[in-house]
Amino acid sequence: MAPLSYRHHRFPPAVIQPAVWLYLRFTPSYRDVEELLAERGLDLSYETVRRWVLKFGPTIARNLRCQRARPSDRWHLDEMVVRIAGRRMYLWRAVVTPRARKKNRRSSRKYQSCVEACRSMVLRSSSNMLFRSSMSSLNATRL
Repeated sequence: MAPLSYRHHRFPPAVIQPAVWLYLRFTPSYRDVEELLAERGLDLSYETVRRWVLKFGPTIARNLRCQRARPSDRWHLDEMVVRIAGRRMYLWRAVVTPRARKKNRRSSRKYQSCVEACRSMVLRSSSNMLFRSSMSSLNATRL
């Protein structure tokens, strides 16, 4: 694949690449990209942006796809405690870990056992919290 050639264009690559990236990444209209660039002091038409996208778009999109991180089969559970309406709630999120480094089998087992222990501890505390909150509401109704 030949590298991109920006010869014989009025604007430098530092202007062309962000314009094409904006269009490909956020899918606005050509006129929206024209307005965004006009706010930054660049006077060009939407037709110019359209030509750039047709000429440079496939190559820039391919390069962006190649740079994107690959999904992994390893993940960890991220947890956060927040208060909503005076009650403690647990926010859970599964985060994919990057493939960059390999762990040995022993540290992987240790990590998994730690995750399991934390998960069971949180589940126990959340179920106790729900039990306590239901009991307190039950006691409030008896008074």
